[in-house]
Amino acid sequence: MNEGHEEPGTGAGGDFEEQLRELLAEDARTIRPAPVPFPAIRRRGTIERRRRVAAVGAALVTLTALPVGAYALAGGGAGGNTVASAPSGSATPRTSATPSAAPAGPARPATEDQLLDGITFGQAADGLEKCLAYDRSHTGGPSGLRTDLGAAEEYRIILAMNSTGDSNAPGNGMYVVAVKERPKETRLICTIKDGKAKGLNTRVGSDDVPGAGPVTADIDGGSLYQQSVLDRGNWTLPLRWSVIGTVEPSVARVTVSYGGATSRAALDHGWFVASGVLDRQVTSAPHIRGYDADGKLVYDSDEDKTYDKRLP
Repeated sequence: MNEGHEEPGTGAGGDFEEQLRELLAEDARTIRPAPVPFPAIRRRGTIERRRRVAAVGAALVTLTALPVGAYALAGGGAGGNTVASAPSGSATPRTSATPSAAPAGPARPATEDQLLDGITFGQAADGLEKCLAYDRSHTGGPSGLRTDLGAAEEYRIILAMNSTGDSNAPGNGMYVVAVKERPKETRLICTIKDGKAKGLNTRVGSDDVPGAGPVTADIDGGSLYQQSVLDRGNWTLPLRWSVIGTVEPSVARVTVSYGGATSRAALDHGWFVASGVLDRQVTSAPHIRGYDADGKLVYDSDEDKTYDKRLP
């Protein structure tokens, strides 16, 4: 009875079930997903974060390099526009304009003692400008030709002093004496009265006399130390006077005696300028002496045959 009957799970049926379980297990292993590559993901994330930090840092550097008050608007291509913001009310806008140069003018004298009687250099320079304008407004000679005296910046002022009127030229004023070397040696003595140029004495070219000594008094400088012959013996006193002339480089000192007083001259680029105040009538011209660096007398106007020793 019950002979030949097998229990479930045993015999041939049991072998089938065992084989089925093994097949299912193999399929499960076959379709199991591969493990997630966490190390690779971390590396990629780290690289990406570094790139973002570098990009932000570069942007901050760019913003820092831009000047305050200006920014850039990127265009679609190479034609981007740059826009500058308006400066604040308290800011002073910068300008690239070059400051205008100071107006040109004459050179100053070598010493302040050549500007006398309280006359400033500005007043003397203004007087020179008026003298040159006076010259340009007049023509000389029957043909209308004249010598162009040039511009004020070509000159050096060597003397400015008060002038005293006389019977030939009434009214007090101011003398301005200026010289230049190029393009031609020029000396001018100008009289300013009431703010206007009233007279001009000029010499263009050298007045050196052959055989003259190392000191030469200006041949037309007499107006600076004497009054008109119409007033001989009756000059208006006190009288401011000056003597000008040229000196050679070997001359180290020049003195001028006039009316009993002696003055030491200023030496100015080859010129000498002596001055004083006369308080009595005189008939003799100023007495000029020149000395070398050792104190030796090298010129005496009393020995100079070309120098007028008596006043007209």
